[in-house]
Amino acid sequence: MSHGGETVCVTGGSGCIGSWLISLLLDRGYTVHATVKDLSYSKHFFSKLSPSFSIHDDEKETKHLQALKGAETRLHLHQIDLLDYDSISAAIDGCAGVFHLASPCIVDEVQDPEKQLLDPAIKGTMNVLTASKEKGVKRVVVTSSISAITPSPKWPADVLKREDCWTDVEYCKQNGTLAEKAAWEFAKEKGLDVVVVNPGTVMGPAIPPTLNASMLMILRLLQGDGFLFPIFICICVCSAGLRHETGALVTVTLCGIGQ
Repeated sequence: MSHGGETVCVTGGSGCIGSWLISLLLDRGYTVHATVKDLSYSKHFFSKLSPSFSIHDDEKETKHLQALKGAETRLHLHQIDLLDYDSISAAIDGCAGVFHLASPCIVDEVQDPEKQLLDPAIKGTMNVLTASKEKGVKRVVVTSSISAITPSPKWPADVLKREDCWTDVEYCKQNGTLAEKAAWEFAKEKGLDVVVVNPGTVMGPAIPPTLNASMLMILRLLQGDGFLFPIFICICVCSAGLRHETGALVTVTLCGIGQ
């Protein structure tokens, strides 16, 4: 993909990284097809998790996107379901590139891992890649997670760590790990140009009116509820968005402090 002038699709466009990426792409002159789960839904997910943090009823999932510079003429919103291929295909139609950021991220206890995490992440990624291949997309930039490449004690200490080194699979990491594995396998089998970005804990100023999962963990620490996350490999959300846009031009993977 070249700089500006082209049409690209961003799944998960209302999220923390997605919103920054869309802002960056609009500034670069791209036309953006942004996907959201609901064009009219007011997001209360994080306000329920943290009663001290709330948003107004009229803060819709797309309001902050529509306020971005360039959005009036070059931002097109699409409502999709990651498990609904047709909705994804319609959003990708006419796009030269795709940024696939949409994936479930649940901070608290997961009741149904397969339904809440695995199906949307893995099947959703396959739907995006299949539609991209069918529509003639030049490159797909997939957002994975640093959790997909977290060092495992089972890895031999004297062996160079390469692309085939994967974290141990447990359901809280499966959605990123297995979705990324599936993406690479699809790319190899179908000949689709795929780049994967593995961001760490995403911090920084938020464009959406809600907290992302990473910032919610910090909020909980400040509230003294005892919630602890053992390892923080952080990246500023602005840099995360830039790394995705760069991924449209060159291959990048890990992004965190010092990257």
